[in-house]
Amino acid sequence: MAEKKNAKKNEALREKLLYAPKNGYDTISEKELAEMEEYCKGYKLFLDNGKTERMCVEYCIELATARGFKPYERGMKLKAGDKIYVNNRDKGIMLAVIGTQPLDKGANIGAAHTDAPRLDLKPRPLYEDSEIAYFKTHHYGGIRKYQWVTVPLELHGVAVLRDGTVQKISVGRDEGDPQFIINDLLPHLGREQNKKPLGEAIPSENLNVLVGSRPFADDEGKDRVKLSVLDHLNKTYGISEEDLISAEIEMVPAGTARDIGFDRSLIAAYGHDDRVCAYAELAALFAVEKPEKTAVCIFADKEEIGSEGVSGMQSGAFDAFMEDLCESQGVALRACYANSFCLSADVTAAYDPNFAEVYEKRNSAYINYGVGVCKYTGAGGKSGASDASAEVVGKLRKALNDNGVAWQMAELGKTDAGGGGTVAMFMAKRNIDTIDAGVPVLSMHAPYETVAKYDCYMTYRAMKAIFRMK
Repeated sequence: MAEKKNAKKNEALREKLLYAPKNGYDTISEKELAEMEEYCKGYKLFLDNGKTERMCVEYCIELATARGFKPYERGMKLKAGDKIYVNNRDKGIMLAVIGTQPLDKGANIGAAHTDAPRLDLKPRPLYEDSEIAYFKTHHYGGIRKYQWVTVPLELHGVAVLRDGTVQKISVGRDEGDPQFIINDLLPHLGREQNKKPLGEAIPSENLNVLVGSRPFADDEGKDRVKLSVLDHLNKTYGISEEDLISAEIEMVPAGTARDIGFDRSLIAAYGHDDRVCAYAELAALFAVEKPEKTAVCIFADKEEIGSEGVSGMQSGAFDAFMEDLCESQGVALRACYANSFCLSADVTAAYDPNFAEVYEKRNSAYINYGVGVCKYTGAGGKSGASDASAEVVGKLRKALNDNGVAWQMAELGKTDAGGGGTVAMFMAKRNIDTIDAGVPVLSMHAPYETVAKYDCYMTYRAMKAIFRMK
């Protein structure tokens, strides 16, 4: 009898003192499962309609407008519950639901990025060699180049023509469209290539996209295949070769988001990093009607190359947006920032047993264990990290626990294995308490990444908790 009492006592003590995360499927209810599946349907549509940062902004505006959001104009009178957005050059967007409290009490902010690793066309991309036409590319962000050969590609972007017209271009997405591809060396002739390190087997200058092989008819000049491609572009889009210099065209993996596994518990797609967190922010903002603190959602650009440029998180675009809101209430921007909270909603690495040597198991994020909270990112000795304080971690813990959100603490991998960054440090530089949290991802930065539906759903729940914080 005494032994049974001690066992129960010890079990209660373990429950009280030990940190023991659980697989989400051991605790989720049938109602939550149904909500999770419905949420992920919307997320997959967001991925399919948002293959580039421009497309993400366009689709975001479509969704937001349908829910009563209005474009903000400087000087606009605002009241609690008003829903507004600012389009930052078609490459980033900021949305807000005005709170009942004045902005000197701060705002609750979710900041994600919608750019993703890809292949950009060079300023003079089109050339012909041996009667085959190619586009030269310059890879954007951190990719493993060998992963991009022999993958079907789509082409999306804009070209500014000689007369100033902005011409949208999209090829490869619609049924019946042609697609594009990068050649690889056949194994029969790959003996020397096989000897090279993985990072050198496919040089950057070999990431040339195959775009045509049919010569222009009834022409005896040079570069007949190139001329044929340009003739098609001119007839379809009004583009000449010079117009490609003022174009912003991206090659991205073709195909749609798909469920993975017999149990359909995972989603594979291009661009989970970081559109999976961007959509969580957006959906959570749509669920907010009249928050106490103003709720702000950010889709930033350029995170994969350091958050630079006018559409990146280091630009003054966000400050201008927030300053306008503050001025409408007679509040100093610095007072708003000092009392604000930001969740830098960005993905983290999911533990992969196939590559266990680069992970530290006790401090890794696992699929189906909920949103991954990262106190710091960076590399080596936390270089390039904002390193959230104990108070900030505690505040987030409380918000997640109080709202029944499954979460886990995580690092990107072993300290000496590498590292990465987010927009967190740029928000922290503004004197905003900031911490990273997001969905654990398998095969991050690959043409197709994989996430767990449960973690997507819990990240959405986490963002709702943030927007409702007092």
